[in-house]
Order: sequence, then structure tokens, then C-alpha cells
Amino acid sequence: MSAAIEKLLERAVLVMERIERVLPQPLSEPQWGEAIAWRYRKRASGHGVLEPVRHVSDMNLADLQEIDGQKEKLQQNTLQFVKGLPANNVLLTGSRGTGKSSLIKACLNAYASQGLRLIEVDKEDLTDLPDIVDVVSGQPQKFIIFCDDLSFEDGEGGYKALKSILDGSVAASTPNVLIYATSNRRHLLPEHMKDNLTYTHTEDGEVHPGEVIEEKISLSERFGLWISFYPFSQEEYLTIVAQWLRSLGATEAVIQSSGPEALVWALERGSRSGRVAYQFARDYVGRMGQGASTQRSL
Repeated sequence: MSAAIEKLLERAVLVMERIERVLPQPLSEPQWGEAIAWRYRKRASGHGVLEPVRHVSDMNLADLQEIDGQKEKLQQNTLQFVKGLPANNVLLTGSRGTGKSSLIKACLNAYASQGLRLIEVDKEDLTDLPDIVDVVSGQPQKFIIFCDDLSFEDGEGGYKALKSILDGSVAASTPNVLIYATSNRRHLLPEHMKDNLTYTHTEDGEVHPGEVIEEKISLSERFGLWISFYPFSQEEYLTIVAQWLRSLGATEAVIQSSGPEALVWALERGSRSGRVAYQFARDYVGRMGQGASTQRSL
């Protein structure tokens, strides 16, 4: 073989290697023993990877106050799941900062020792859900696919992918995978005044939603369990403030004196939420020169 042909073949091999690097690759299976939580990320090349979360939030179920009913429902569903019993996909909806995502993180910590794992997927990457499910379907662990702050605009691709995975695909559901999603919207899609024009009326006065409305509520209906969260009352908010101050190491005297400032803090932010209570507690304990520097993600 002439030197010119050999050189041409070497260049062809290099070109093929470069093409392979930019072409989409199958999602590779990570080392599951590295972590209890994972993030699905898209590289610039378009390749999807599962990255281990090295420092998982240490949120505990006992940390979350004034949401006992919601806590009981999600804890029971998660316990059924890790035991291999029938369980539902879950949609947690309601006011911001009331503990929706924190409750999911707390359940992960509570049941990680029993084989529970979590994969966080951004809304923009939901079109890759079938690939993620395929990778984890043969594993012995139980996987929660977590979508935080989920909502869609009309025509987004992830909407149909999620709808298919939840219920409606020709493929059977995977017994070791559940979807847990949080949203401020119960129906996940924007609702417009013009949608009301699609309602129909029968002769006896019954009102039936039209196709547009039916489509917009069909996704949320595919979640078997809905858990709603509501704004906290002033008393509930102050209870949560006291709990966070206590967990940060504040003395009872400091906790008792914090009420007026805690209310002003909430008023300035226009919200009495668990997140606002936690932020106030960190600020107050810091200014009082007390407590540990524990940092948690709410």
C-alpha cells in the first residue's frame, strides 16, 4: 500500500472519530453506588449524562412543620414504592415556598437506606425520559424521577414525553420508577380566557369542557396522587420560624423574642412561607451571633 493511501486512510479514521464524538450517544449507565441522587444533564454535544450529586440536602421529615397531612400522604406512597407495593406518580402543587420539593428530598433521605434513589431532570430534558427509564429499569433500586417547578407552555416537547411516560405509552410501566413533580400550576399548562369558549352546553343546562380544556387537564390527571399545599397562617409561620431557629442552635430566649421581626420579615417579602421562615431564621441567628452555619436547600 502506498504512503499516500495510508495517509488518506489515517485522515479518514480521524474524521470518523470526530463525527462519532458529536453524534448523539446512548445514555451510559453510571456507577450507582456513587450516590443516592443524580442529575440528568445535556452536554454541549447533545450527549446526556447522569451526574452524581455529591452533597445531597440533609433535609429530614421532622424538619418540615405544619404540613403533616401532605407529609403523611407522600411518605405513605413512598414507603409503598420502596416495599415493592403499588404506588402512584405524584404531583405536588400549591403556593411557593411551602415545602413541596423539600418534602421529596426528606423522603429520599428517609428511605435511601432501603434502596430509594432520585434522578433530577429539568423540564427542558423531559424529551429524554424514555432513555433514562430504559437505563434504570433493570436496576434493583427504586428510582424517583424528580421534576421541580414543572409547567409547560403550549407546544413544548417535554409535555408529550411526560404524558406518555406517565400513562399512555404502548410500553408497560416500569415498576421501579415513579415520577414526582412539583408545580405552582395544578394543570401544568397556561389557561387563557379564550379556552372557555370551547365549553359546550346541553339542553338541560349541563356544562362540558371542550377539547382544549380537556387537553390541558389531561396531563395532571395522569398523576395518580395530587398533594396540595396552601399559604401558612401567621401562627403556622411563627411555628415554622421557631422550628428553624431551634434547629440552627438558637436559645429559647432568642426564639421567644424573634416573633415581631419574623412578621416584619414576612411582610417585606409578601409571603409567609416555609422558605421565608428559614431565610429569616438564618439571618436572625447570624445577627444574634448564635447557631451553627448549617446550609440547607429549600
